[in-house]
Amino acid sequence: MSSLIRALTLKVRKMANLSPVTRRRIAQFKANKRGYWSLWIFMALFIMALFANIIANSKPLLVSYQGGIYTPFLKSYSEKTFGGEFETEADYRDPFVQDLIQKEGWITWPPVKYSFDTINYNLPTPAPSAPTTDNILGTDDQGRDVFARVLYGFRISVLFGLALTVFSSIIGVSAGAFQGFYGGKVDLIAQRFIEIWSSMPSLYILIIFSALFTPGFWTLLLILLLFSWTHLVDVVRAEFLRARSLDYVRAARALGVSNFTLMRRHILPNAIVATLTMMPFVLTGSITALTSLDFLGLGLPLGSPSLGELLAQGKNNIQAPWLGITAFVSLAFMLTLLTFIGEAVRDAFDPRKTKL
Repeated sequence: MSSLIRALTLKVRKMANLSPVTRRRIAQFKANKRGYWSLWIFMALFIMALFANIIANSKPLLVSYQGGIYTPFLKSYSEKTFGGEFETEADYRDPFVQDLIQKEGWITWPPVKYSFDTINYNLPTPAPSAPTTDNILGTDDQGRDVFARVLYGFRISVLFGLALTVFSSIIGVSAGAFQGFYGGKVDLIAQRFIEIWSSMPSLYILIIFSALFTPGFWTLLLILLLFSWTHLVDVVRAEFLRARSLDYVRAARALGVSNFTLMRRHILPNAIVATLTMMPFVLTGSITALTSLDFLGLGLPLGSPSLGELLAQGKNNIQAPWLGITAFVSLAFMLTLLTFIGEAVRDAFDPRKTKL
């Protein structure tokens, strides 16, 4: 145990002893107040979205019945568990089930008593219903709570964008490094392939794939990954073409260092700097791509929480302006935060800029 604590202490001390370059970059990032505060706001919203099941759910968080504690939002319980008659899962929104529980216990509900697929059958007006105290952002044309769908849709959009950004960056950096390091015919052939691949009509290919396969999170991720990996190739390729002729790379090659080690240890760290400055913008493009596909009906399966699907509902229900306004504000605010963060990261890695 003491050795583990000692190892963790050394790790923390090592992380605290940052290099002057890293400290300058952090200071420069903080100097960009717009990007710095955008990062904190985005992280707060993302953490809140990760706990969407606790914030917005049609099932209680805790139920106490006859001295026992139950967690319906994590586990299914039959109605018989609470003194009912049916073996099926208890409908906690049913007044009969609520009375059974409250006679011998209590119920703790989440702040929003609706999940993304919960239909409110007690609307004051036909769906889509305007905002009320029960549905603070109103309901969509199927009677589902708009706030819950925005919260869950934000989580799916960011997770999808992060996954697509990471996988496309791995492929794009690897391809750019291979091209730039070897150059010559390898670079020439690879560039012609990328030019042909980038000119392919991706939208029509997506339509064909959506007709052949059932659209889903991983299916869309794979299809979009086929075309998104080319964004970082040119940046990494240029860095490797420049760095491979530098003196320290030639010296390492003269000492017998392998090509893989040269690429990974000596050139890649410099190329990563340019890659990191572009990743927030790649993330923005990934989220926009998913939203566009959902808007066109080629994205996630029907019923999935999606900002693009909410935009389509706003277009189809002009008499319910809260749908389009909510989707537009949510998407615009998220993309604006990511753009500000990307600008701050770009300034932090710019050696020409210094902290004022």
